[in-house]
Amino acid sequence: MAMMRTLILCPKSADNGVRAMLEDSIEDRLEKAGGLLSDSEKVDGESKDGDNEDNKKRPADGGKQGASVKKSKKDKTGAAGGKTARPEASNTSPAPRVKPELSLPVMPTEVEQSILEDLRNRVQLSSVSLPSVSFYTFLNTYNSLNCTSISQDGSLVAGGFSDSSLKVWDMAKMGQQVNSSSELGESDAAANEHMPSAKGGKRPYILYQGHSGPVYSASFSPLGDFILSSSADSTVRLWSTKLNANLVCYKGHNYPVWDVQCVRWHVNCNYIATGSSDKTVRLWDVQTGECVRIFIGHRHMILSLAMSPDGRYMASGDEDGAIMMWDLASGRCITPLMGHTSCVWTLAFSGEGSLLASGSADCTVKLWDLNASTKMARTEEKSGGSNRLRSAKTLHTKSTPVYSLTFSRRNLLFGAGALSKTS
Repeated sequence: MAMMRTLILCPKSADNGVRAMLEDSIEDRLEKAGGLLSDSEKVDGESKDGDNEDNKKRPADGGKQGASVKKSKKDKTGAAGGKTARPEASNTSPAPRVKPELSLPVMPTEVEQSILEDLRNRVQLSSVSLPSVSFYTFLNTYNSLNCTSISQDGSLVAGGFSDSSLKVWDMAKMGQQVNSSSELGESDAAANEHMPSAKGGKRPYILYQGHSGPVYSASFSPLGDFILSSSADSTVRLWSTKLNANLVCYKGHNYPVWDVQCVRWHVNCNYIATGSSDKTVRLWDVQTGECVRIFIGHRHMILSLAMSPDGRYMASGDEDGAIMMWDLASGRCITPLMGHTSCVWTLAFSGEGSLLASGSADCTVKLWDLNASTKMARTEEKSGGSNRLRSAKTLHTKSTPVYSLTFSRRNLLFGAGALSKTS
């Protein structure tokens, strides 16, 4: 039930008059109820009355002092009568404070050892040593697939669909019949009982239901144990791939949340970069919340961002197919990377930052040699030239727009997309 609170403000003169009337009324009530007071309280009251008579006999210039005595008398008589003065403004309870420190997640020992092994076996990439590419193609999606995401180790592939569902495929179970409901999880077993595959078994994906609108974006956590999804229902949901359940629903937006991927963390976690439809990229200070850099140069809306592993460079892709490489220290564009003929939907740096991979709606994956890019940019800056760098390698898909790209810790490149038409 809605409540309305009214506060009446009076001038000082009027306020003194109101206080005098209240004091007189309290004195009258106390005189009428004098029989209820104890003897000691009566003696105190008589002494107070004597003091008040002395104060009245003083000249007019001591009026302020008399008012203060009356105010103290009011407080004392109110306490004697068991009544407390009503406060002028009600005290509201303070808002709950956010915890200043959050505990970091504990990484299991076997996971840490696996990461270290991957780093030891990482392949050094360059223009003469290009990465191997593993590309996942979604078939028979009927234009209902809106987004894809791949975990960093390539073991899980997620897809967001227009029917408000989020599906996650385990690559280790692809092509295998899943006969045990415990392997899929209790939440998925009931959801997949009515969806048999062509071979009679259950489908090899986990179905996550909770959104009430099309799912526009999905993003795995670094270890692949969580996944974020955004939807047209104005919410962002956090899912657990271990429990196969929704953990948190983030509400607050009034319009559809299109993307949770056009936001990138800097390596030191003190800055985040955001791309917008206003054709700019902004760098924000996490602690102060202030914008410390504005990168201007794109002519169309920004669709993708990527941060280099060393934290020196940032790449941004727009709707027209242009890619720009930025120097974060100076805020200048090092060199534009031209070659795509349609939207650049995804960008990814290799583990050591020597290569940049870009995926586009033109059904191609392009690899860019960043060492050559920076060297050429420095040469052009000295000579005054404006030649643009071409990609080191162009990989064509089978009529499949590239939705997402990611490098594994061993520098294996994973990609995903939906087949748009038969070749």
